[in-house]
Amino acid sequence: MHSITYGAGKVFGEDLAIRADGGRFARWRGAFMLVGMNWILLSIVSATLLGAYDAAKKWSVQGNAVPVVLLTTVSIGAVLYSPLVIWSTFWAETIPLDRLVVRSLSWKEHGLIAAKSVLVGASWTFAFSALKHLPLSIGAPIRATSPFWTILIAILFFGERPTPMQWLGIAVVLIGFWRFTLVGRREGIRFTRDRWVALMMAATLLGACSSIYDKWLLQRAGFDPVTMQAWFTIDLVPVMVPLALWWYRFDAPRGSLQDGGTAGEIGGRPAQPFRWRWSIALVSPLLILADWFYFVALSDPTALVSVVSVVRRSSVVIALGFGAKALSEANFRAKSLCVGVILLGVVLLTWNS
Repeated sequence: MHSITYGAGKVFGEDLAIRADGGRFARWRGAFMLVGMNWILLSIVSATLLGAYDAAKKWSVQGNAVPVVLLTTVSIGAVLYSPLVIWSTFWAETIPLDRLVVRSLSWKEHGLIAAKSVLVGASWTFAFSALKHLPLSIGAPIRATSPFWTILIAILFFGERPTPMQWLGIAVVLIGFWRFTLVGRREGIRFTRDRWVALMMAATLLGACSSIYDKWLLQRAGFDPVTMQAWFTIDLVPVMVPLALWWYRFDAPRGSLQDGGTAGEIGGRPAQPFRWRWSIALVSPLLILADWFYFVALSDPTALVSVVSVVRRSSVVIALGFGAKALSEANFRAKSLCVGVILLGVVLLTWNS
């Protein structure tokens, strides 16, 4: 059995249900199962929170400096997790619930988490930049095509075999996503020519790779969800700092940090002012909660990463509603039909699961 030794001699193997600490994580996951929270239901909860996260993200980057929005959001997430990391480091025995203990890691294990942070940091940079210029009701569905790439990677490298009903559900969901490309043409967005679409697709591919890496970290490397999430959130801060420094040096209009700045040009390029919005403060907490349920779902050895990823992307429903009502985006009926197809696919995925 492959295993990794954490800080104070605790050993975690490939099967997270068999652990040297007495199986406390298995009992915690079992508590979710007793109240009907199997890995698919956990994925649905994650999708709901992820939809609210997409809405907050779009509102935050609209007409704003993406590098500073990114650094601010990840810094808020790190601040939220830092007290728990400090508590776990010095007084772990006083934490009432074992599932809240952030394990200490070796340098090698920190390297594995840092690799995830770099991967996600690149994906977020592409996605936030694209979302600034694309309608949310277009950008979110493009991002949601990641299950297609996740499925291919999962089949090739993990040997996953969804049931026939789940395959049908995956196919129906992907058809719904494809229909969004046709709707996008009505808004002048050519998916094969638009550079912001290209950036969103790059973010999507990196996101799919991150999903596969998540499963490896949780099921093979032996990380528990709170440890992985806490250190990953903290490691995101140094990943985002260089981009923010580049913005400050080359793209920030004079006075933008003091009074909100004004539009202008710097070296022939449009300046990018940063303006604080309260939605920025919501981005990290919503994502932390969404990822918490996502990681717990993936940590179940019976979970299929391809199915979890598809269910998680049903968050597009909330993005569509927010885009139509709050941002007055066009083609609501056509996009609603696409969402209906996606929901049908989700029903097929969860049928008798």
